[in-house]
Amino acid sequence: MPKIQQLSASVVNKIAAGEVIERPASAVKELMENSLDAGARRVDVTIEHGGTELIRIADDGCGISPEDMPLAIASHATSKIGSAEELFHVRTLGFRGEALASISEVSHFLLRSRPHDQDCGSEMLVHGGNVQEAQPCGCPPGTILEIRNLFYNTPVRKKFLKTTQTEFGHISEAFTRIALAHPQVHFTLKHGQRMVHDLPPCSDLRDRVRVFFGAEVADQLIEVDSENDQVTLRGYVGNPRFSRSNNRMQYLFLNGRFIKDRALQHALGEAYRGLLLHGRYPMSFLRMNMPPEMVDVNVHPTKLEVRFQDSGRIYSQLLGTLRTKFLASNLDATYRPADVDGDSVAGNGQSAENLREELVAWAKGAVESNSGESDPNARRQTDFDLDFRSDRRTPLQLNPIQRSAVGAGSLPLPPIPSGITPAHLREQEEAEADATAEVEPDSFGEMEVRGTGIGSQQRAIQLHNRYLIAETDEGMAVIDQHALHERILYEELREKALARRLEVQRLLVPETLNLAAQEFAAVEAATDTLAQIGLEVEAFGGDTILIRSYPAILGRRKPAEIVRDMIDHLMTDGKNLEKRDLLDELLHMMSCKAAIKAGDRLSTEEIDALLELRHLCQDAHHCPHGRPTALVFTKEELDRRFQRT
Repeated sequence: MPKIQQLSASVVNKIAAGEVIERPASAVKELMENSLDAGARRVDVTIEHGGTELIRIADDGCGISPEDMPLAIASHATSKIGSAEELFHVRTLGFRGEALASISEVSHFLLRSRPHDQDCGSEMLVHGGNVQEAQPCGCPPGTILEIRNLFYNTPVRKKFLKTTQTEFGHISEAFTRIALAHPQVHFTLKHGQRMVHDLPPCSDLRDRVRVFFGAEVADQLIEVDSENDQVTLRGYVGNPRFSRSNNRMQYLFLNGRFIKDRALQHALGEAYRGLLLHGRYPMSFLRMNMPPEMVDVNVHPTKLEVRFQDSGRIYSQLLGTLRTKFLASNLDATYRPADVDGDSVAGNGQSAENLREELVAWAKGAVESNSGESDPNARRQTDFDLDFRSDRRTPLQLNPIQRSAVGAGSLPLPPIPSGITPAHLREQEEAEADATAEVEPDSFGEMEVRGTGIGSQQRAIQLHNRYLIAETDEGMAVIDQHALHERILYEELREKALARRLEVQRLLVPETLNLAAQEFAAVEAATDTLAQIGLEVEAFGGDTILIRSYPAILGRRKPAEIVRDMIDHLMTDGKNLEKRDLLDELLHMMSCKAAIKAGDRLSTEEIDALLELRHLCQDAHHCPHGRPTALVFTKEELDRRFQRT
């Protein structure tokens, strides 16, 4: 049996550092929360090299007396609670007494502080847990903490840190969360010699949102204000017309603390159900306040997760408040019941009014009646469903004379077959156009035959503006027009991107776009890959980028919208991909955005062009996302289905 032994305080603190201080951003969060707990009205954050070389937090809080300095860095020593009962009445952001002990164990740590009622301050140095005696010093009232060479004595942790810009992106996100939760406090953030944020105190949360996310987001926010017994809910949510492909723009604050709660996120999604397209997430900046005994914050070391005493009630309040607000607001969008034709609803004012009354009744009464239901995964059944109708894009025109050859499969690219070139195809098609008269399409039962397909022995029709049905030698093929066109565009785009000859539309006047710090870091890391697909961006001061060009194939869309889609992809699917795989994923997205959609009506020439290009793809059987492009039914299978055998 191995001998059981008591771990030393140094080892214990290093273990705690691994739980609490995951990266420099974790240290910034803990120290800023300590400043706020000390009553600071101003907090200045200075960062060097993404926090690995220097983190400096200065505040004007109450300060620390010289005799308390050694206790400040001792494990589980705190002034915020004094008994186990107080864990159920926590009114501060921190209470464990682990942060300073953990940080000072893995860094060169300097604590300098002066209480407001003293004329002289004191400073204390801690190098890797070795404490030096506090000495008098001159400093302003408040506390200054300097952390240098973070993780210098834990190389395993330091090895897994990312680039300077990536780490600063995490720091900026932690700074953003705290600054949004406490708009009444003056915050500054400086990275190197650059002042990133200087946020004077403000009374309206919208002003802070405008600084971090731009006027476009702030001006479209919908104000929310609700009070139910002892629980208040205030803040802003995004207009359904402005959404994201991930939930990173969902900020929930409880008693001044940023939290992540699946039940509340589910309630937020339910409130927008029917107002957003599938796969889109709403934006929110919501602050909840309740008595501390109604919530347990002692669940996770980072305090991101909490446990509510009555989660069903909180869920219902958030859902009901947002639904009622939406019904009373002009969202500038068109809605329809999911199972009713949109034109009939639009033409029947009485039906629309009845539906609205039904929604109001549900929002006011049904939620409260279900308040006992605490399962956030149980979808609330209603007699209606809302569906957002987006503006349909015009179909992408496929000109058989102007299109180029495609032929690029999986990386690395094989050589293009001899004789198959854009010039060759154009000459061949022009010759065929001169020699062959266009054949008028025939009828096929009650369906209009709107394409002649490939050759004289194959015909194709478009069904429901979604599928192409073509005759084959073996039987019949049902082709998904979007999936097929997506595969064709993907192979063409990849061939051109790898050859650095993708068509690019340059802007006469470059367009600016303000980003969050993490988004800026993601763009900066992928600049070369974005340039390879025709998207040329560059830093323009702060977290603003300058858009100089974009892929010509996406010419119908605004440049900022294209970049925003790319960033959402980089922040989710492309976060941990190699450069080659990231390029592939971005090309997948481009081909999907540019391809014709289900519901687009195709002309005879477009159907012909689509089917002809199908045979030039290396993999025409699946779209880039893996869905089949066609289903084949043999004559034997058809005979068997019709009981001919």
